[in-house]
Amino acid sequence: MARAVEDFLRAAGLPLQDANLEGTPERVTEAWVSEFLDGYARTPEAALGETFPAPPDSSGELVVVTNLRFHSMCPHHLLPFTGRAHVAYVPRSRVVGFGRLSALVDCFAHRLILQEDLARQVAGSLARVLGSPATACIIEAEQACMRLRGDHQRDAVTHAEAYEGGLRRDGALRRELWARLGARR
Repeated sequence: MARAVEDFLRAAGLPLQDANLEGTPERVTEAWVSEFLDGYARTPEAALGETFPAPPDSSGELVVVTNLRFHSMCPHHLLPFTGRAHVAYVPRSRVVGFGRLSALVDCFAHRLILQEDLARQVAGSLARVLGSPATACIIEAEQACMRLRGDHQRDAVTHAEAYEGGLRRDGALRRELWARLGARR
């Protein structure tokens, strides 16, 4: 990867002997391997970690964690997007620690992934791994692709939603989720 970065800098016509570019290929490689693409080395099961018995009589009640900050990379231009994920699920028999939901978001965000797919992967993994009858992931993000390229929409915020199970249908449970998020639908 470092050699490819060096080749990229050379192909861009940049002077590799410039003091500011010394070590750049190695720094770029370290950032990509350990911060931007490390999600490929994780599974949803590992991200969610240990599960615990759901509280008795908790059937049908939402667990919601909002404003989970994340960063990711768009696969189309290799530009970053950052934002907040809002994750919800209805426990069946197992629950996870709240921090593990953030780890699940990062498991997928630290890959080359579209925002829409990030939301789908998180919601789908919660449904599959926890056996949850209803899950959701709502992503609000600022896309460098939109802010720095093309029309330069610096104030644009993109939204992607994914629902599984009982939250897939618009109904009381989904309205409850959106009420907790403070939005009107």
